Amino acid sequence: MTKGEVQGIISNMVTVRVDGPVAQNEICYVRAEGVDLMAEVIKVVGERAYIQVYDSTRGLRTGDRVEFAGHMLEVELAPGLLSRIYDGLQNDLVAMEGLFIERGMRTAPLDYEMLWEFEPLAAAGDTVSAGSWLGRVREQWIDHKIMMPFMMAGRYEVRSVAPEGSYKITDTIAVVADAEGREHNITMVQRWPVKMPIRAYVDKPRPSRIMETGVRPIDTFNPLAEGGTGFIPGPFGAGKTVLQHAISKQADADIIVFVACGERANEVVEIFTDFPKLDDPRTGHKLMDRTTIICNTSNMPVAAREASVYTGMTIGEYYRSMGLKVLVLADSTSRWAQALREMSNRLEELPGQDAFPMDLSATISNFYARAGLVRLENGETGSVTFLGTVSPAGGNLKEPVTESTKKAARCFYALSQARADSKRYPAIDPLDSYSKYLEYPEVVEYLDRRVEQDWASMVNRSKTIVRRGKEANDQINILGDDGVPLEYHERFWKSELIDFVILQQDAFDKTDANTPFVRQRYMLNLVLGICDRPYEFSGFEQCATFFKTLINTLRQMNYSEWESERFAEYRKEVDDFINEL
Repeated sequence: MTKGEVQGIISNMVTVRVDGPVAQNEICYVRAEGVDLMAEVIKVVGERAYIQVYDSTRGLRTGDRVEFAGHMLEVELAPGLLSRIYDGLQNDLVAMEGLFIERGMRTAPLDYEMLWEFEPLAAAGDTVSAGSWLGRVREQWIDHKIMMPFMMAGRYEVRSVAPEGSYKITDTIAVVADAEGREHNITMVQRWPVKMPIRAYVDKPRPSRIMETGVRPIDTFNPLAEGGTGFIPGPFGAGKTVLQHAISKQADADIIVFVACGERANEVVEIFTDFPKLDDPRTGHKLMDRTTIICNTSNMPVAAREASVYTGMTIGEYYRSMGLKVLVLADSTSRWAQALREMSNRLEELPGQDAFPMDLSATISNFYARAGLVRLENGETGSVTFLGTVSPAGGNLKEPVTESTKKAARCFYALSQARADSKRYPAIDPLDSYSKYLEYPEVVEYLDRRVEQDWASMVNRSKTIVRRGKEANDQINILGDDGVPLEYHERFWKSELIDFVILQQDAFDKTDANTPFVRQRYMLNLVLGICDRPYEFSGFEQCATFFKTLINTLRQMNYSEWESERFAEYRKEVDDFINEL
């Protein structure tokens, strides 16, 4: 085992003189004031290793001893991950006492004494490889597959599998033999380095399905693909966190992994208190039952904050290998980038724009590339969909983190300060935002089949109406109401109709909070039907009054209520009114 000696200390970065080989990102332990502090190697130059300590370095002195572990930062993967609240190092925060994490404190990430009802899926004589399903247990409401360890390369022969029964995660549930005949005992728990993607799949095709979120400005205008990537930039107070919470509650995903990276403590406490109380519409139980939270607040060490996004993604990839749909949410990746900047500055590396690392764009792209739809060896598919937020200083969408993320993510949901100030929530700007998945033929075909024929064309037509309405509104504001032709007012009110009915949504209203595709289709068809009608001058004022009535009605009901008998009379009045117009 390689050892070393502390030679220099700059805040959390420590310079160590080593007496043997060390690897990039290797974990080591520094002893200070009787406490072992966990650290990670971030740079190696000759006999010197620069390590980033995950705790406060108070009391650390030159000459203190360092021991290297011989492996990178790893997480334990096994049944029992769901409903847990971890920090970036996979410490169970609920098991920790007090309001703050004591220096050097570590907790077990899993319950090693709990019994799980195991059911075998493989049999003696089967040939398996990394990621193959050996059995399954019931974790909350999920079939948790027990897989061959991802570290075991090559093909193996199953010698025996444990019979159906109750086992601990550390019990041997299978014995496999490699090509040389050596036998290996397999348990339910395995370890994996967080900064290495899990590649236990055969193929990674392009996304071809939409992940339904129930949020109209996303699903209707700029849909997010299952296995796709997106990000939400916006100024402080524009509603990034609330929007992510709404998506996590309503998204069509089997597993939710929520990463609070560098967030304020009050927002994190809100997650801790709300998620266990929220009802899950998919299962009828609590949302927390299929959620794992990774939390590193802004007052936690910078290195642990940087590790949190990788820990969340690794857990997502683990469940993806079971053939599940996983949604990983990160709030906020700006704090992750700031952690990278702090570490880079302490290393005195050549700075890039705004002092961020020169390789910031490559780091973000490599991370976003870990999401995706995969085809497993047994023919099943699984997916990791990633959606992060960015908090640009002053709402500047031209700053380095936003620009670098734009190159990697396929969906861009820009939050507008002007829309937030006018209480038009969610404050997603319909013109600045986009989804590149609408350009994928597979996605267009899926929407035509799942929602309605030529759905993408209808969405593009709606965007055109909104864009022309904004241009007309700019002219009206410059020239005055009487200084523009009447058709400018018509364009503006048509765009306002789409804005109020489709683009605005009340996240706290029981009916309006979640809009399924069947209701979105009905609403968009109804609105476009109104917008496509020609209007005469005599009926325009009457039309504006009808718009307001229709808007208030649509925002109070869902599709099934509109079709019910109690709305029959109102539906007839609406149809007659439209015909008169």
